[in-house]
Amino acid sequence: MQKIAQKDLNKLNSPRGLKAILSKEPYNIERALRYVNYERKLKKLQVELIKLQTWAIQKDERIIVLFEGRDAAGKGGAIRRITERINPRHMRIVALPKPNEDERTQWYFQRYVKRFPKAGEMVFLIEVGIIAQW
Repeated sequence: MQKIAQKDLNKLNSPRGLKAILSKEPYNIERALRYVNYERKLKKLQVELIKLQTWAIQKDERIIVLFEGRDAAGKGGAIRRITERINPRHMRIVALPKPNEDERTQWYFQRYVKRFPKAGEMVFLIEVGIIAQW
């Protein structure tokens, strides 16, 4: 039987920890601990994003976050996880399609201009392999 540190035991002895342990068979303590640690880190990062959004709203700032990568690279899942707790009234997610012929003749950043945020808004742009498409 493996030894578990007291701090890890305390993490597992929580509703999230018990759910992580009992969610799949065979029971895997290491996987459950990784999940609990992931959930804690995610919550901290979401709180920081809420603070950033609150600041942007109060100061009428504009924030653009660009996710770029290949198909099925996890961009959508990452955006879904980090935006699940922020105010949707001041946030947009824009999935950019493959550039058309007209956009291919322009500088790559020109296609973003019409999707820029308003004052107090955050925009998450999802781009699939921009360098490969140009």
